[in-house]
Amino acid sequence: MEDPKAVVEKAKRLEQLLQRIAAGEPLAEMNEELGFNLDEKELAKAQAKYEAGGGQWEALVDGRYGHAQKIHSGIREWLYSRKEKDKAVRAPQLAREIKEKFKVDVDPGHLNYLLRKRGLTAPPGHPGKPEGVDEEGQDAAAASESVDNAGLFFPGGGEAGPGGDGGA
Repeated sequence: MEDPKAVVEKAKRLEQLLQRIAAGEPLAEMNEELGFNLDEKELAKAQAKYEAGGGQWEALVDGRYGHAQKIHSGIREWLYSRKEKDKAVRAPQLAREIKEKFKVDVDPGHLNYLLRKRGLTAPPGHPGKPEGVDEEGQDAAAASESVDNAGLFFPGGGEAGPGGDGGA
């Protein structure tokens, strides 16, 4: 695998720092000039690594390049605009849409993290019921109608009981 350009440049600058320190230049000046912040201990480690690698800059390459970034800026912008357009849409639905549109699997929890950073998350808890729907998911108008007719099926449930005396 070819090393990223920035990593190669950093290794070459570190090689230059090590060579100039060996020539007698002060560490503080070299740190400032070459963009490092090495202390004596870190300098000793770098020198040992450089010497063990045969005095080649390749020995100074740091092979840690971070995590692969699944959610690139294009997906993030789409995510933010999608959430701004429809505040009711939730992370699992957004994850499905991202998979369909961008062919990228992403955890809904990570989407919530990204949305939270932008202040686009919904309040905690379950989403509220749409207006006109009761706890059982029934239409509120139909529910009140069924209660109004309860006396027909349950004696004493209506205004007038059997015999029209109100159940007394």
